[in-house]
Amino acid sequence: MITAAQMRAARALLGIDQRALADMAGLSVPTIQRMESSGGNVRGVVDSLIKVVEALDRAGIELIGEDASSQGKGRGVRLKSPAAARAGAALPPTPRTVRKED
Repeated sequence: MITAAQMRAARALLGIDQRALADMAGLSVPTIQRMESSGGNVRGVVDSLIKVVEALDRAGIELIGEDASSQGKGRGVRLKSPAAARAGAALPPTPRTVRKED
């Protein structure tokens, strides 16, 4: 239905924290925290999952399932493959420019 990564990404797109999502969905912050700490698909009470999905939908988030096409017209981000996510996690950090102060 929804993955923990999708939940975190949806919050990031909306610029909200876990408390705001909990308020939008009518759930507790610990419930959102447990959902987001799930590996892969979110585990939890079906009613709670539905509340989160509906809250994100009302906020303008389109959740796209595996191998599903998007019906949205706006810009978005989509993970190419789970392997790409694992490879991305292993990338070295981007070098930063360090300025020497006088």
